[in-house]
Amino acid sequence: MQFRDLKAQYKALQPEIDEAIRSVIDSSAFILGKPVGELEEKLAAYVGRKHCVACANGTDALQLALMIWGVGPGDAVFTSDFTYFASAGTSSILGATPVLVDIDLNTFNMSPQALEEQIKRVLAEGKLKPKVIVPVDLFGQPADYDKILPIAEKYGLKVLEDGAQGFGGSIRGKLACSFGDISTTSFFPAKPLGCYGDGGAIFTDDDEVDARLRSLRAQGKSPTDKYDNREIGMNSRLDTLQAAILLPKFKAFVEHEIDDVNRVAGWYTKRLEDRFVTPSVPDGYVSSWAQYTILTKSAEERDNIREKLKENNIPSMIYYPRGLHQQQAYKWMNLDDSMYQNTIKATKLCLSLPMHPYLREEDVDTVCKVLLD
Repeated sequence: MQFRDLKAQYKALQPEIDEAIRSVIDSSAFILGKPVGELEEKLAAYVGRKHCVACANGTDALQLALMIWGVGPGDAVFTSDFTYFASAGTSSILGATPVLVDIDLNTFNMSPQALEEQIKRVLAEGKLKPKVIVPVDLFGQPADYDKILPIAEKYGLKVLEDGAQGFGGSIRGKLACSFGDISTTSFFPAKPLGCYGDGGAIFTDDDEVDARLRSLRAQGKSPTDKYDNREIGMNSRLDTLQAAILLPKFKAFVEHEIDDVNRVAGWYTKRLEDRFVTPSVPDGYVSSWAQYTILTKSAEERDNIREKLKENNIPSMIYYPRGLHQQQAYKWMNLDDSMYQNTIKATKLCLSLPMHPYLREEDVDTVCKVLLD
């Protein structure tokens, strides 16, 4: 059994994917070829944004967005403590200071209450200027934007939606990657919509931001003269091959994969909800299920379950074994665990199970039987 079965997806889409790859090789337009622009148009229309700018990966997408706003030394960038390192690391690269926020244990996403407490703390200390909030749409579910966006407006902060795991999720029909002033996603292979390498995208409704992003992803070049660099940028372009691969995968994603993966989640929850803490999806929300993550009763129970799953050739993962405040790169902050009680609990109890749109009900039965036994 595969944790996220990319081979099963490829088998289902093989004729379309193989033809897309062949067409790029035949064209020899390997950088910013026609499929890149086509993908950008389709993604923007799907999300409900005016512009989509494809780039090399999800980390670059976050960094490029922060560069648009001139984020740098002396700025505070607020993000979740329970997430992949890039959500905070991209602000550090630019010289800003990430301010880590505890999570809501029901959703694993940023706690709005903890966010406002951290903003107030930073303002009271007076050492940093609060500038950007980076909510993370973790495990496929959008963050609590009903509460986060008013907090951002109250304190005059920009919102950069990290939709790396949330693409395809929604709140009352409004799709992930449409909530921030700028939003980003990742096409890492294991993401809800993944390519066969690295890839990312940035979404905006602002024409000027769109133009600058296209410049910044190409070393800050002029739109009319590629050898006239107007500002310091990056080399961050999505390969034409990856865009071509994503086009048939995106078609399947929209037509059936979101429905399929939600069906799989329903199978898990029905079997496990009386024994474990299963994922909570608030009313009006739809998750794209980048992960299906339960909470066990103790770390010891989790370890025992992982061992039993392994004995039965069933993969499982721990996302994440430590909070960002516990990472070696941020030890200098001297942040106390007491500020991140929900994050600490999640790191000790969370367990992610095999999850993808091509998982069969009998596979779910097999996984659940080991857990329940």
